[in-house]
Amino acid sequence: MPSAIHSDIDNIPNASLHLQVTAQATAKHPNDILVILLDTDALSGLPTTLSPTTQQAIQTSANRAGFTAKLGETLPLYQAEQDGFEQVLIVGAGTLNQLTAGQAQKLAASIIKAIGERNTHAMISIEGIPDTVIEPFALALANKNYHFDLYKTKKSTAKLTQITLQTAQADELQARINLVNATHIGQNFTRHLGNQPGNVCFPEYLAEQAIALAAEFSDVLKVTVLDEDQMAALGMNSFLAVSKGSERPGRLITLEYTGKADQSKPVVLVGKGVTFDTGGISIKPAAGMEDMKFDMSGAASVLGTIRAVCVAKLPLNIVGALACAENMPSGRATRPGDVVTSMSGQTIEILNTDAEGRLVLCDALTYIERFNPEVVVDMATLTGACIVALGEVVSGLFSPDDELANELLAAGLAAHDRAWRLPLLEDYQELLDSPVADMANIGGRFAGATTAACFLWRYTKQYRWAHLDIAGTANTTGANKGSTGRPVPLLMQFLRQRAGV
Repeated sequence: MPSAIHSDIDNIPNASLHLQVTAQATAKHPNDILVILLDTDALSGLPTTLSPTTQQAIQTSANRAGFTAKLGETLPLYQAEQDGFEQVLIVGAGTLNQLTAGQAQKLAASIIKAIGERNTHAMISIEGIPDTVIEPFALALANKNYHFDLYKTKKSTAKLTQITLQTAQADELQARINLVNATHIGQNFTRHLGNQPGNVCFPEYLAEQAIALAAEFSDVLKVTVLDEDQMAALGMNSFLAVSKGSERPGRLITLEYTGKADQSKPVVLVGKGVTFDTGGISIKPAAGMEDMKFDMSGAASVLGTIRAVCVAKLPLNIVGALACAENMPSGRATRPGDVVTSMSGQTIEILNTDAEGRLVLCDALTYIERFNPEVVVDMATLTGACIVALGEVVSGLFSPDDELANELLAAGLAAHDRAWRLPLLEDYQELLDSPVADMANIGGRFAGATTAACFLWRYTKQYRWAHLDIAGTANTTGANKGSTGRPVPLLMQFLRQRAGV
């Protein structure tokens, strides 16, 4: 059987899009476009560095067009040659000084759409934007330019490669925008991996991406890949109960990032990497099963976050662990009712083979004890129940540790990659009782997201731990389905806070 096809690290769509900061609203390239955000109260916000002629042209055009500056409203102006800009685009920002992060993301979408396909460089004046919104706005600008057309014969004609943010506080902002660039690179990587089809992205492929990433950052990054024989020797029978039904062998991948030389305990990130989930013998309905290629989004988020950390050079020790398997029905597949012994020694009655994410994660969560973690955060597209509870807006957060939970919630708010804490109580554990084993892998029809988290909780007693259920937030569905790259922004905010950056 062939191993992974090849490394795509150098072929990530739009990986070259770069954000920078300047104090001067002056064109630097032949086809530069200047974007100015205007408030609904008045035509304020014009950069003082613009010539009086251009300022007057903007005000005249806005008045004649009946421009009201409502959020996302756009008006192009082609009369700014004296400032070196091919075009000025004025964009309504509503009440600019009260702009929220959510509104800023919508504003970014309007700007990228209005810029279209003719410009390679854009300058955006951000004078007057609330300071707390700048980073989510900048990241949204970069992310809205993303496209995945790797398998299309007709490629996207979008040309935008650089966005410059103009503000008088350019010097103070540059370091923060550098972190946004790093987050964007990592989030793009996650989206690229998540959008790959299941016949390309399988466990060996993800292992190859990790190996290539470690080679790129060999001074700070070390990779280890365990195959199924090595996992069997460790007693990871819960993990292997999932992977053994597939022709594609499972892999447990660890990446060790050394950002500090003081041997401090690492933050450990663990990701579910089920590269395609048919449900196994408990097979899923055919409708919508194609979206099960996104079931590796937790692992992709770990890879993307590690890549972002390497680019940002965060002074922190971090370990990423990817539990990668394909869940398929076959003559070798696990049957409902089978009992397996996990690496921890605890036994599991597998009542539903479609509750497979917790089976690969529990052995991974036991394995990472060897790294003596400071804290552990796992992320997984774990339950449809979490989508029912929270929809596609926020990720589900579970933790028995109030301090860690609050830290993650605050990071999500700052990055506008939000989570919502759901209950994790001992009272729910009895729903996992089994008459033939230490536990069952499902807890019945009630509180499905919580019982899944309770299952994982049994394997995390040796360290501080939190679980993110990203089933509703890792990808969008429907005609415009695709990976979102979440929760990379949340994780990067969490890590930079811990690193004191």
